[in-house]
Amino acid sequence: MKLYEVFEGVEAGLFGVDGNIDITGITHDSRRVVPGMLFAALPGADSGIHGMTYAQKALEKGAAAVMADVEPVGGMPFVKVANAETAYSLAAANLEGRPAEKLKLIGVTGTNGKTTTTHLITEILTRTGKKCGLIGTNEILIDGASEISPNTTPEGPELHAYFRRMVEAGCEYCIMEVSSHSLALGRVAGLRFAVAAFTNLTQDHLNFHGTMDNYAAAKAELFKMADSSVINLDDEAAGIMHAAATGRKLTYSTKKNSAGLVAKYIRLFPESVEFEALCDAGIKRMKLGIPGMFSVENALTSVGVCLELGMGLEDIARGLAEAHGVCGRAEIVPVGKEYTVMIDYAHTPDSLENILKTVRPSTSGRVITVFGCGGDRDRTKRPIMGGIAEELSDLCIVTSDNPRTEVPEKIVADIVAGMKKDNREVIVDRKAAIARALEIAREGDLVLIAGKGHELYQEINGIKNHFDEREIVREILGL
Repeated sequence: MKLYEVFEGVEAGLFGVDGNIDITGITHDSRRVVPGMLFAALPGADSGIHGMTYAQKALEKGAAAVMADVEPVGGMPFVKVANAETAYSLAAANLEGRPAEKLKLIGVTGTNGKTTTTHLITEILTRTGKKCGLIGTNEILIDGASEISPNTTPEGPELHAYFRRMVEAGCEYCIMEVSSHSLALGRVAGLRFAVAAFTNLTQDHLNFHGTMDNYAAAKAELFKMADSSVINLDDEAAGIMHAAATGRKLTYSTKKNSAGLVAKYIRLFPESVEFEALCDAGIKRMKLGIPGMFSVENALTSVGVCLELGMGLEDIARGLAEAHGVCGRAEIVPVGKEYTVMIDYAHTPDSLENILKTVRPSTSGRVITVFGCGGDRDRTKRPIMGGIAEELSDLCIVTSDNPRTEVPEKIVADIVAGMKKDNREVIVDRKAAIARALEIAREGDLVLIAGKGHELYQEINGIKNHFDEREIVREILGL
């Protein structure tokens, strides 16, 4: 593709470079540059190192030009843009032939519930004969074929390559988690969503956004990009999302009759939930085989999205009833013991509180919680999570999660600072902590291993070490 075609629809100035040269691809990682590629020098939101630091290295490896939102450097083939992160995504879309325009995009944003909700929507649509793609935290799905996901919302080149592959596979829909990072960093720039949904907003990612107001504002950007918005009226941030929405708006609630979609006569069972979905289209009993009040909320979000896509209540109810749980979300690990072992991705104060409140009523014995907090992330949530865990558990074992570049002991100290009771143990080694929980578990107890969920690794000092908690549980128990 010619350079000028790469920047179609993007305000760009060319300096020392011919717009007719051929461009073979685009990357922001100088290590991945091959001859003919465009090197995008991004601001470096995480590292703090601007991509221009590596521009000369990229050129030496054969980059055709450098794209950045700083002043051109003399003698360097340069493309000047207003916002490098946004231009990066738009250029990537052009290079792939704008495949997203051939898909009906469904975006789900919120602190909790994105992964389960996107999977539920995908299962409902698939069961009506629709070919779907899915992009999210757990995996990438392309017409049923699964592969590992690099990010909740991949960066521009990867994202549009997935869209292209979905189109080639005959997919009609792409259901995707849209993270606040991706919205703030322009990864989804230029996309138009058929439906966007908001689940909730609770404390997370303040290391990146700084304040909850900034966090909410980032989420709200999605609803400016959607033909229809489905918004959780029970959440305090609903008004922010509603005000930002430019298309049709459907609110949903488990509490407020003023919503366009309401869950009535809710029943919570140890292994499932049931409720009546009441809306303009009628009323229908819904059942989902995943426990917890949060499952009602996730199901209701999915119902709202499918209604906005034009589906009938009968088809939606049938799809929900046949849907399965998601790996690492309230996942029961078969151990053949008199106690229960559950793995859950709960890694925020709200999600930890939700899962503990879910398992408590159906646990005849003690709730033993193994949990930690990730390194290089929001430190302020650590003592909050410690307080929630000790309040809602009979015994807490505080341990390491993904320490990344932080010292695990310091992360644990932050957690323990919020704990006042004497119902905890501290075992920094996560495998040893799991072993301790299994050692002391007795008949009727539930061992909740929280924080990592679907992840199959533990990240320490930049290295992802294999760490599958299902395997570890079976290994400890000799299964």
